[in-house]
Amino acid sequence: MLSYLHAFHAGNFADVQKHGALALVRAMMNAKASAIACFDTHAGSAFYDLRSERARKTGEADSGIQKLWTARHQLGPDWLPVLDLLAQFNAGNGPLTVYPGSPAWFRHFLRAEDSLALFELHPSEGEQLADWASAGPVRVLRQDGLAGLLRQLPPKQPRLMALIDPSYEIKSEYRAVAETLEKAWQKCRHGVYLVWYPVLTSGLQAQLKEAVRVSAIRKVLCSEVHLREPPERGMTGSGMLVINPPWGFDSRFSDLMNEVAGPDILNLSHAMEWLVPE
Repeated sequence: MLSYLHAFHAGNFADVQKHGALALVRAMMNAKASAIACFDTHAGSAFYDLRSERARKTGEADSGIQKLWTARHQLGPDWLPVLDLLAQFNAGNGPLTVYPGSPAWFRHFLRAEDSLALFELHPSEGEQLADWASAGPVRVLRQDGLAGLLRQLPPKQPRLMALIDPSYEIKSEYRAVAETLEKAWQKCRHGVYLVWYPVLTSGLQAQLKEAVRVSAIRKVLCSEVHLREPPERGMTGSGMLVINPPWGFDSRFSDLMNEVAGPDILNLSHAMEWLVPE
């Protein structure tokens, strides 16, 4: 469970989808003044060096965030918060050298009245995360993110946003995520929950989707991107479940992903549906 390191995959096409969704949700939620409690159950590092040996071993950012960055002048206004944070981490107009992890995306939108709790069990990732968090109003909790999230609910703030994105190295995590999500929803039904999952040739992601579909949870939006040239084995796409998305998020996020999914940028296909309606 502690062998996974996101540095090998930082900035890939799945990160574009995941962090695009996170940024749009946070920007839309910030349109209201009431405070938000934010949680990241599998935080990883706050930033990743795209020139590192780990990143270059896979080169996944080259066909992900680097493609988006190259095409940034073609993109619509909902991509601006994403591009703004990338610019803060990178100087000049050349290729990106640093990619922000989900903690940095959360903190980018954090206001004085909001809170942010990050869960991370990996020793080296957690140490780096704690060093980064010491400069701001962020809590780092060295504990299991799924169990930890449930212990923190309901929060004192009137609103909630949580990102749940384990590595799914262990097959049981698909059902564990679904079970945690339903318990969290029961504790805080108005919360906005973002759940990332890989789309695999094995089809294991179907366990998660079906468990959520037959649960008590309502208002579940499902977005999936698929590689137009998928590998024969492994990850062929990326999925996001968004529970209680802000009003209008579905159409805006569909437009967001369709802007970059074509063969000229990410070479993906994108599909969206309501897995569970209201």
